[in-house]
Amino acid sequence: MKKRVLGLLLVVALFSMLFAGCGGDSGQQASGDGEETYNWRFVHEEPVGSVQDVYVNKFVEVLNEKSDGRINVEVYPVGQIGDATQQAELLQNGGIEFAMVSPGNTGGLIPENQLFSLHFLFPDDIEKTKEVFKTSKALNEMLSADYLKKNIKVLSYWTEGFMHWTSSKPVNTPEQFKGFKMRTMPSPMIVAAYEAYGANPTPVPYMEVYSGLQLNMIEGQENPLQSIDEMKFCEVQDYLTLAGASLYATTTSCNPQFFDGLPKDIQDIILETADEMADYGMKIQDEMNSAAFERIKDTTDVTVAELTTEEREAFRKASMSARDKYVEMVGPRGKEILDKLVKEVEAIEAK
Repeated sequence: MKKRVLGLLLVVALFSMLFAGCGGDSGQQASGDGEETYNWRFVHEEPVGSVQDVYVNKFVEVLNEKSDGRINVEVYPVGQIGDATQQAELLQNGGIEFAMVSPGNTGGLIPENQLFSLHFLFPDDIEKTKEVFKTSKALNEMLSADYLKKNIKVLSYWTEGFMHWTSSKPVNTPEQFKGFKMRTMPSPMIVAAYEAYGANPTPVPYMEVYSGLQLNMIEGQENPLQSIDEMKFCEVQDYLTLAGASLYATTTSCNPQFFDGLPKDIQDIILETADEMADYGMKIQDEMNSAAFERIKDTTDVTVAELTTEEREAFRKASMSARDKYVEMVGPRGKEILDKLVKEVEAIEAK
């Protein structure tokens, strides 16, 4: 723990020195014509070329265009200033202005957000899921309020696509997961989701998953297809199972004190950009995941399987115990958000 705190303090100190000349609060500087210009930082949780990287670079491009060049943002992929958890801590502390903050990496910080890790909660139809993310009061009001209590302002929720499994053996039934060493993010709820199938969930940092699979320290992992392709997991796995049991959900977030200190016109530009980019995020995840699937099939020997209707139903039934675990872990507030979200999903699926 001491090493982690020390590491974070060193990162904060480094950034304080690097950006000491940014011009005061919110990175503001006066330009030659008297207008304020802004120099900010945006960190994300994935490597260069990933869905998040493409999204974030487009986000900062739109901010620059909407502000007529007054807003300039530097992008930092994962690893450049710490791992995903350290990045979230820097956002909370005001060391950076913007970050991608995913529930899988912040479950201990905001336990209510672990509902994203529940299996078979969101619609199978990605367009209906997009509608849930845009209109849900459970997410955009109730859950966002919980983020704000932890000094994170959520600008939008979006998804990088459905999570699929790679493995060293077939995992088409809950029984095949018994004792299976499944890599997970450091989320108590993701761990509980796989424990519901009898697996042995094993948290491993994202950048160490390939070697973990190669050395048989873990037997499988879950990710969207683009991430599976990008990280070459199928080189060291025998099976790719199109499970779609859950979504890789993430948030575009900023530091609330930073945001509140901005002029209203600049705040409006940020909010407009976040709203527009939610659709863009959905679009690029579909394009990149589809292209990734074709590359996987063309360049690897992995055996591809898709869960049948009967197999999905078996997993769905087995997964229900994880919802009870969620309520047990999070308490009445979590139950209130989950119950509201379930009703909202049911209403959208019924359309």
